[in-house]
Amino acid sequence: MEDLTQEEWAEQLANDDNAVILDVRTDAEVAEGIIPNAIHIDFYLGDEFVDKVDELDKHKNYYVYCRSGNRSGQACHIMEELGFENAYNLEGGMLDWSGDVVDME
Repeated sequence: MEDLTQEEWAEQLANDDNAVILDVRTDAEVAEGIIPNAIHIDFYLGDEFVDKVDELDKHKNYYVYCRSGNRSGQACHIMEELGFENAYNLEGGMLDWSGDVVDME
């Protein structure tokens, strides 16, 4: 797992042809807006979160974010334990995000 600043995350993501954006926030948080093309799996689902993440392609590069960077950091650690090679945590999460956001309503 690697913690990336907002700038590093956006720049690396833009140049990554094997990227998947993973939003681990709650449904209520996602309703306020989501980074374009992100898939959503709520971290607070517990074992169900682990099961859903484990079904993802482990050969992709995952750019993971939450509201502040805490849950996404934990999610990245779980992904490493599950055998994912590349999981990148967005430092500061959506609180610091200045990039594009799409409305989910």
